[in-house]
Amino acid sequence: QVQLVESGGGLVQAGDSLRLSCAASGRAFSSFGLGWFRQAPGKEREFVAAISWTGGITYAEDSVKGRFTISRDNAKNTVYLQMSSLKPEDTAIYYCAAKYASSRLREYNEYNFWGQGTQVTVSS
Repeated sequence: QVQLVESGGGLVQAGDSLRLSCAASGRAFSSFGLGWFRQAPGKEREFVAAISWTGGITYAEDSVKGRFTISRDNAKNTVYLQMSSLKPEDTAIYYCAAKYASSRLREYNEYNFWGQGTQVTVSS
């Protein structure tokens, strides 16, 4: 079993930056593929970014490319989402997730474990 706990969300202004963290329990962290997803009010959960178990492969949704960066520190059992140039449309609850393999990292129904989410609100 893996438990994921997100932190770092908050209320910021457009153009600001935030770094989300997701700390994981469990011994197999370094073997998991990891992803960040978000869900805005009234919308479906959507893919944001993902990273392979080695950290050598990353993916990002088109609207966040060049603004958001995903990274991981396996020694700390933590995955990060560095967000810059934030926009009001980035407002959502952000969830981190872990899966046993590093394939199909864009698909939320492939993930085995989820955190409870952290709210990010970007004001204009």
